[in-house]
Amino acid sequence: VQLQASGGGLVQPGESLRLSCTVAGLVFGFNTMSWYRQAPGRPREMVASISPQGTRDYLDSVKGRFTISTDSSKNSVYLQMVNLKSEDTAVYYCKGRSVFGGTEYWGQGTLVTVSS
Repeated sequence: VQLQASGGGLVQPGESLRLSCTVAGLVFGFNTMSWYRQAPGRPREMVASISPQGTRDYLDSVKGRFTISTDSSKNSVYLQMVNLKSEDTAVYYCKGRSVFGGTEYWGQGTLVTVSS
């Protein structure tokens, strides 16, 4: 199983960014896919998740600004982020969690920096 995150970068407050996570070896229908982030000196936190049934869940501070989606034809998970704020600065990770037994699979992080 491999998860490869990309799309991070340096943006100014108010701008948008889309993160991508290319997945190999996981079936979206059997896994909850999530994006987490970790800012310096802070614990890793769940930002957004999408269940196999399509149910989405978001961290309160990103509701209305971030959207998680999957594209099975491209084996990819996306995190569309708009109106970015400085507090969104973090390393972002994608994760898959099997609905059978809860095995977790993590990708490497991609750094998002929001700064003027």
